[in-house]
Amino acid sequence: MFGMKPNTYCMLLHLSQLLMFVLPVLGIAAPIVLWAINRDKDAQVDLHGKMILNWLLSAFIYSVVGVVLAFVLVGFVVILAVVIASIVFPIVGGVKANDGIFWKYPLCITFIQ
Repeated sequence: MFGMKPNTYCMLLHLSQLLMFVLPVLGIAAPIVLWAINRDKDAQVDLHGKMILNWLLSAFIYSVVGVVLAFVLVGFVVILAVVIASIVFPIVGGVKANDGIFWKYPLCITFIQ
């Protein structure tokens, strides 16, 4: 885990999602790659990685629904909510992970258990 404690690495996993606002592909690829590299080495990393992957999939679905609903103007509120959640959830998840606490993102659909 690159010489980091599991809590620090899990925090990095959560915060790596924020790269989406710099380069969208990197914000999706970085957490997945970081999780895939070390998921077999630590159960905590695997648990947090699955939560992040579930959130990325959930946010994608909510965004698609928001785009479809944008034709009736309600979707802009949904898209704004997804953007805000995509900033707040990784920060809260990262802080809690650094404290050794697993936090399930609200509104996250469980695809991978």
